[in-house]
Amino acid sequence: MNTTPVVIIFVASIFTNNILLASFLGMCSFLVCSNRIDTAVGLGTAVIFVMFFTTALNYVIYHYVLVPLKLEFLSYIIFIAVIAAFVQLVEMFVERFSPKLYYALGIFLPLITVNCAILGAALFMVIRKYNFVQTLFFGLGAGIGWALAIALMAGLREKMGYSNVPAPLKGPGIIMLVTGVIAMAFMGFAGILKL
Repeated sequence: MNTTPVVIIFVASIFTNNILLASFLGMCSFLVCSNRIDTAVGLGTAVIFVMFFTTALNYVIYHYVLVPLKLEFLSYIIFIAVIAAFVQLVEMFVERFSPKLYYALGIFLPLITVNCAILGAALFMVIRKYNFVQTLFFGLGAGIGWALAIALMAGLREKMGYSNVPAPLKGPGIIMLVTGVIAMAFMGFAGILKL
């Protein structure tokens, strides 16, 4: 069992081991849905919710169902099924209470199901041998870290709309360059905390 304090797990999952900027998980929705701050914050909130609850549920299912029955080989399928069910709940909730955000996110809200950052969080929980409390803090921190990264990128992309970007870098080129710079900036936190 991992003995790392939960505060370190929480802070490290936001900054030093940011699931998006350190492991590059969840890049597809990050790159596509970071055009506007309101869309990025909405998607980031949905990812926090889904990542927190699915990581906790997947912990319980893995340790209290799959391990005792020696069915660990089914973990990928079970983790994805839990994630898909939660995304359906989030999608129905967002459609009901925020239709504007629902239409702004479009196809990318259901694509949270296949967001590899959420599956990666569940797998990291198993690989790193976290207990339940550590899993809760890791799931929350990883979700906040992902949301922070997409909100930061959305703010920068809105500012780049007013900037004079060189012609060869316009579009995906500047986005990838800025993503790399943000990732390097977050790597600067590595001396503070490491999982």
